[in-house]
Amino acid sequence: MRQAVMYRRVSTNEQGKSGLGLEAQADAIARFCDAEGFEVVGEFHDIASGKLAVEDRPGLAAALKLAGKLRCTIIVSKLDRLSRDVAFVSGLMSRKVPFIVAELGKDVDPFILHLYAALSEKERRLIGERTKAALKAKKAAGAVLGNRTNIGDARVKAAEAKKVAAAAFAARVRPQIENMRQAGATLSAIADRLNEMGTPTSRGSGRWTATAVRRVLTSAYA
Repeated sequence: MRQAVMYRRVSTNEQGKSGLGLEAQADAIARFCDAEGFEVVGEFHDIASGKLAVEDRPGLAAALKLAGKLRCTIIVSKLDRLSRDVAFVSGLMSRKVPFIVAELGKDVDPFILHLYAALSEKERRLIGERTKAALKAKKAAGAVLGNRTNIGDARVKAAEAKKVAAAAFAARVRPQIENMRQAGATLSAIADRLNEMGTPTSRGSGRWTATAVRRVLTSAYA
């Protein structure tokens, strides 16, 4: 049997805790593997937004590493479990690790996957535009939007999630920065080196600065 790595993703903690989204994806991938003769040699998942970079999805990063080592395929249930972003999907393809989308079948050409990604991205944009238009219409009609009683709780949860993400990011890049610091590099020199290597910042975009490096070293990165 051919080897394959299973990757699953859900966007919210609620979906992750319930297991419903992850379980449904696992079932779909398992049925596909049984039908097509694949042996799953590794299973990884993330509870994260599809907009995040690979470096901010430990499950996907681990799946890529194992698939690259074994020179096998990564299988997902649907393309949007990777991302709805064309650039993200294109970036994955450039890593030379093959992907199979169970929903589309094993013989779909990479070019077709790009087309599906483009359609998915367009769908996401249209949904967002329709949602904004509907909310704008309701607001114009005098409707009170949002659950006012939960605003405080939502803000607390958002702040906690931000702290957890910041701590995880700092823990991931700190060893690399500490090594350069111990070698005598200044904070500015470290920032320049990180930019040269293309190391993502906490938000996945922008450039490293001496201040950002200091925040990582002091575990105060926000």
